[in-house]
Amino acid sequence: MTYRVVWFKRDLRVWDHAPLVEAARLGPVLCLYVLEPALWHQPDAARQHLGFVQESLKDLQAELKRLGGRLQLAVGDAVDVLERLHNAAPFLELLSHEETGNAASYERDRRVKGWCAERAVPWREFRQFGVVRGLRERKHWVRQWEQLTHAEPAPAPALQAAELPRFTDPWPSADELGLDPHEPPGRQRGGRARGLEVLQSFLHERSASYRGGISSPLSAPSACSRLSPYLTWGNLSLREVVQATRSRLDDPCLPGRQRQGLEGFMSRLHWHCHFIQKLETEPAIEHHNMHPGYQGLREHDHNPAHLQALRDGCTGWPLVDACVAMLRETGWINFRMRAMLVSVAAYPLWLHWRPVGEWLARQFIDYEPGIHWSQLQMQSGTTGINTTRVYNPIKQAQDHDPHGHFVRRWLPAMQRVPDTWLFQPWLMPPELQARCGVTVGVDIAVPLVDLELATRAAKERVYALRTDPAVAAVQASIVKRHGSRNRKAENLSKPRKLEIPAQATLDF
Repeated sequence: MTYRVVWFKRDLRVWDHAPLVEAARLGPVLCLYVLEPALWHQPDAARQHLGFVQESLKDLQAELKRLGGRLQLAVGDAVDVLERLHNAAPFLELLSHEETGNAASYERDRRVKGWCAERAVPWREFRQFGVVRGLRERKHWVRQWEQLTHAEPAPAPALQAAELPRFTDPWPSADELGLDPHEPPGRQRGGRARGLEVLQSFLHERSASYRGGISSPLSAPSACSRLSPYLTWGNLSLREVVQATRSRLDDPCLPGRQRQGLEGFMSRLHWHCHFIQKLETEPAIEHHNMHPGYQGLREHDHNPAHLQALRDGCTGWPLVDACVAMLRETGWINFRMRAMLVSVAAYPLWLHWRPVGEWLARQFIDYEPGIHWSQLQMQSGTTGINTTRVYNPIKQAQDHDPHGHFVRRWLPAMQRVPDTWLFQPWLMPPELQARCGVTVGVDIAVPLVDLELATRAAKERVYALRTDPAVAAVQASIVKRHGSRNRKAENLSKPRKLEIPAQATLDF
């Protein structure tokens, strides 16, 4: 029989799924998901990601069955699976969404493209995010984002399943894939049904706390939208989230606090795609500094002991170590705390962003390569175009956890530390430590370095490069390729609240 293959990757849904709609319009469809061991062996893959995907696939299978289709699960290299399928029953066309993933998935797609060319099988890819393939500079990028998000979403289509023998590939376990044994017990669970619940609770309730609540690690777990993993794995489409938010903003009875929160959220949805576009435009930034003039800045000063202490949550700075503890429990922390972790790693600990990024990618349930590597470089000061941002973990604790509720929740030993010594417990006199029953260096880590001295030295090294005429001369080309554009520059007559500012954070 003649049929088409719809290849699901990080788009695990049936609603607003253009490849599925197009294939269904043309005839019988085989819906395919390939578990690729080579991708799960990458250093940015984690057990929690696999669990989230499995939960999402369970939802997807049920949705496809309801529409009259079925999901074929296969295990192996994508090219080998397609070859096996084509040999058993040649298909007319391959349809999928574009993916801006890591280097391994990028190379996989190149090989799939080559296979399709050899077999004369057309492969049509559709945009999923506001990312423009083949873009060389940012002119008119905002306009194209608006066109995508204003377009009518595609409803889930009725399907005619291709009647073919099923593959019966054994599904490997996380252990067989070599994934780290740890999985955060409190992580978010996958699937479209859960994603829709989170979306509705944010639009109608939690958005009232968004503005002003997303910075503190205490309020952020409920104040942030928590939609990022459902966008990352495609349980929800970007367009439906944008349009649902716009629809809520159109309600004249919307309370003021919710309106302010949703307006702030909308600006960050722009930034979601803005950062992914950077990796799409220049895939090398996953492994190399965005600004070539910064090559060698930290590469030769790797300190394994510092990296291990950071991963173990033993830096000695309570807010940093508490964030690591929360990550291991939940797979999530808010953006400001993520930025602080990277800043501490990059400046006082003087660690290169790549190994830190690999570790954090495994910790984040919402790991999105385009956002992740762009942000790692921006916070580490290697883009050459962003203002250097250095987060002092003591000041961050004073500003966002002044009473120590967060650090005492996640670091039990801190419950015995008096308020007076909350921010610098390593300075507690020995006799007070004895009375409190807490020993610095045993129950609480001693800071790895002198924060002030190490940070100053790091900033001086970065600043020396930033002001080097040869380094500065390259900045214009990087801005042209990766810099943001506002609506005024593109002659778009929309409210300023939706402009992309010079600096922002991605608090979802």
